[in-house]
Amino acid sequence: MKLPRIPSLPIVPTERAAWLAAAAAPIALVVAATAPNAWIVAPAAVATLLMIVLLDGLLAGTLAELEVIAPADAEVGEPVPLTVRCAFIAGTRSRIESALEFDPRLGEGGKALLQLLSEPHQHGQIRTIHHVRPVRRGTASIGRVWLRWQGPVGLGARQVERAVQREVRIWPDLTPVRSRELQTFLKDAQFGLVARRIRGEGTQFESLAEYEPGMDRRRIDWKASARHTRLYARENESERNNQIVFAFDCGQAMCEPVDGLPRIDRAVSAALTCAYVALKSGDRVSLFGFAQRPEVMTPFINDARAFHRLQSAAAGLDYHSVDSNFTLALATLAARLQRRSLIVLFSDFTDPTAAELMIESLGRLVDRHLVLFVTIADSELEEIVGAEPGDLTALARSVTADALARQRALVLQRLRRLGADVIEAPWDKIGYQLIDRYLQIKRSEAIG
Repeated sequence: MKLPRIPSLPIVPTERAAWLAAAAAPIALVVAATAPNAWIVAPAAVATLLMIVLLDGLLAGTLAELEVIAPADAEVGEPVPLTVRCAFIAGTRSRIESALEFDPRLGEGGKALLQLLSEPHQHGQIRTIHHVRPVRRGTASIGRVWLRWQGPVGLGARQVERAVQREVRIWPDLTPVRSRELQTFLKDAQFGLVARRIRGEGTQFESLAEYEPGMDRRRIDWKASARHTRLYARENESERNNQIVFAFDCGQAMCEPVDGLPRIDRAVSAALTCAYVALKSGDRVSLFGFAQRPEVMTPFINDARAFHRLQSAAAGLDYHSVDSNFTLALATLAARLQRRSLIVLFSDFTDPTAAELMIESLGRLVDRHLVLFVTIADSELEEIVGAEPGDLTALARSVTADALARQRALVLQRLRRLGADVIEAPWDKIGYQLIDRYLQIKRSEAIG
């Protein structure tokens, strides 16, 4: 975004000029004490310094152009380049600095300090690129830019402040979806880039194959074997068009950071990666988000070309500092599902009391649907438990962390006894474990 042409600006002293004046003050006191008749030297020195500051500021030149360049879209957790470019009319400069003010969700602290350098292949063009790392989804604005440039001596400077009003849309992180490993897997998989009929243990008959040792005996077709006087086994087509619902708890527990990003953002990235694989395999995918009440419920998507609709819906999942209402949310979800589905719930909890309503609500879902509970392992808790206690404070902290870890394991065990499947893994591995579990469930035909 190019900002308007800059008019002539006042000249201000730099930090170096201030230090020079401060260093000259004791000398002036010594002169006043030893030679009172030479008092005129002090005002003359001050006037000389002011003239040098003014002359240095004039030699710095006039700003002709100021531009702030930022991408329109970014992904949470991924570096985003912010570029400040300017051009001057004549003059000689010793140092050019800039500062940017932006929404804190675009980067920690909401500000950036930059030093501009001349471009070697473009005469008169001066620029710098600063990378920020968005920490939350949403729309972040770049509010204002400051530019300050000094003269050749570094005693006088000019400064300008301008509004930018540039917005950057921060989307969920799709780096795992674009990864070479996943694309290679999809290309080589049976349900890859071209839809094919998959032979498996489904319910739809595909063909007959001569029975070989090692095959499941339950697949033997006795009528066909009697007609051909040799054993034949049925090969069924793997079921498609299963319904997969990725449900997100957007409450307080999921807004806690893990390695710099909220848990909900880590969960969204893993869910979108698995959703992309599910769409490629011919299944139908929907997203559901809730906190105190249901907020996002997308229709089922059955085409990978409509994946952007899931991405847009995931970007709309907000952050909430309140506890989630599992009873209302999961009851609403169950009422909207007309057939058996795989429900992948991303959530977390801090203690068994807070998880009690969640367990009760999931128990009602398990009766009709296949539930997969996904939670991110608490690496900080594991580090505290594994650390050697050096004093009583560290020992007490370790004992408390161990108790919390045991309570967490107890809740997960209760979920497994209810019939829900559970995945607990570090954030950087949870996406791939989720894909593996989804493919395992699909091969076993447990959804339909």
